[in-house]
Amino acid sequence: MSGVTIGDGAVVAAGAVVTGDVAPYSVVGGVRAKHLKYRIEPDLIPAMLRIAWWEWPDDVIRERVDDLSSPDIAAFVEKYGA
Repeated sequence: MSGVTIGDGAVVAAGAVVTGDVAPYSVVGGVRAKHLKYRIEPDLIPAMLRIAWWEWPDDVIRERVDDLSSPDIAAFVEKYGA
């Protein structure tokens, strides 16, 4: 849909009909998609957006793949937070 923004880290469920903006790290689903939950703790979202790991060069991502694969988002933010 024209004019809709899907935030960084967001997940849109298969078959969802997105009619409005989707917040970063939000999970949405349904026909007229609605917010279901956040992928990470909401207080960590601003730091993850500042870190913007998806903008890192490929070689840096390869070096840090273990940290990127860890389920401990708070530790990741503490280590790489700006």
